[in-house]
Amino acid sequence: MRDIQASNRRMTELLNSLATGEGTRPTILDGVNLMRASRPLPRMPVLYEPSIVILGQGRKRGHLGGQVYTYDPHNYLVLSAPMPFECETEVGPDGPLLGMSIRIDLAVLGELMMKMDRKPLADGDNETHCMYATPLDLALSEAAVRLLESLASPVDAQVLGPQIVREITYRVLCGRHGDSLRALIAMNGHLSQIQRALERMHAHYSEALDVGSLASDAGMSVSAFHHHFKTVTATSPLQYLKTIRLHKARMLMVQDGIGAGTAADSVGYESTSQ
Repeated sequence: MRDIQASNRRMTELLNSLATGEGTRPTILDGVNLMRASRPLPRMPVLYEPSIVILGQGRKRGHLGGQVYTYDPHNYLVLSAPMPFECETEVGPDGPLLGMSIRIDLAVLGELMMKMDRKPLADGDNETHCMYATPLDLALSEAAVRLLESLASPVDAQVLGPQIVREITYRVLCGRHGDSLRALIAMNGHLSQIQRALERMHAHYSEALDVGSLASDAGMSVSAFHHHFKTVTATSPLQYLKTIRLHKARMLMVQDGIGAGTAADSVGYESTSQ
């Protein structure tokens, strides 16, 4: 069995051959994306869905609520809620940043917890962060390598890929911060309630959303909703919605080349000055 350095070298080789385009690109396996950056990128807003991010080369630093989360070949990132934050990218002398992201499937997560006889966290126990970086171990690194190897063949990707994604989710669930994923499944827990509000905000960000209706949907008072929302996301509901809209508008302007006025109107702002 190879050591983690050898596993990382193999991961980097595979990523270099598969991730041929700049930025984040989808693969033939739904929920698995590849990342490549050939030059350093300054701190800027990004938006990740609930996912596991593993890098073979390079370094990223995520900034959220005064905290800094560093992920690189030695540390992977986990987000248990859709999260807009700020991120900077470092590229070393060895070559471009190379990595992959794997979407967290709630159905797979729930099935694993049942088989592991792991119960969701109790309502009072799930004051856990939805974003963390933690050391990458050999078992998870080798599973990531096998997932990348499966992407070389459409048949392998469809037959073997989902099982390897399941294994990766299992490895993360068994890790030192697995409680974050357990809390995600807690149907009556605060994190799950906030998760429902986050999903609504991401799906309907261009519509008029008020904190009162979001709190009601989450089954909380407005004050409790504010408190738990900030615990999970490190920001207020209105600031979170503003960040989503700014990110979406920026992507429309950069990727589609549309003007600020059209972008502002598309994401729900009532005036361009906003």
